[in-house]
Amino acid sequence: MLLSRDAFGALLWTGATGRPEPVTPVRAFPLSAPGEGVSLVGADGRERAWVDRTDALPPAARALLDEALAPRDFAPELLALVDVSTFAVPSTWTVRTDRGDTRFVLRAEEDIRRLEGGGLLVTSAHGVHFRISQPQALDRASRKLLERFL
Repeated sequence: MLLSRDAFGALLWTGATGRPEPVTPVRAFPLSAPGEGVSLVGADGRERAWVDRTDALPPAARALLDEALAPRDFAPELLALVDVSTFAVPSTWTVRTDRGDTRFVLRAEEDIRRLEGGGLLVTSAHGVHFRISQPQALDRASRKLLERFL
């Protein structure tokens, strides 16, 4: 498998035909196994290639793939809950993340999902996912607020 970029920065995949083709990488399990299962999808929405493990790729190809995946992997790490407007949903949460402070609306308690390994995924009303990798590592006040929604 050969990966490259065109003059406009699009990711290109060269398969058995030898003709470069624009592709979009899509992770199969972006939160639970980000380094496993990446599909290279063509402009028509059909899979062109499958990457079992990104760490098995040559360093140059892996760097191109990681660079192309980075904009799709926006899931800020929630570091602290500063305030919640109410303990009923919908509720406005004021939080501190690794990308800065923000506010979002939690529509329903079902928008807090448990992940493998004990982490949590909180989805805002606008569809932004906030990860909490280790809920037990949050400060006491944050854990107390979070527990009211679990």
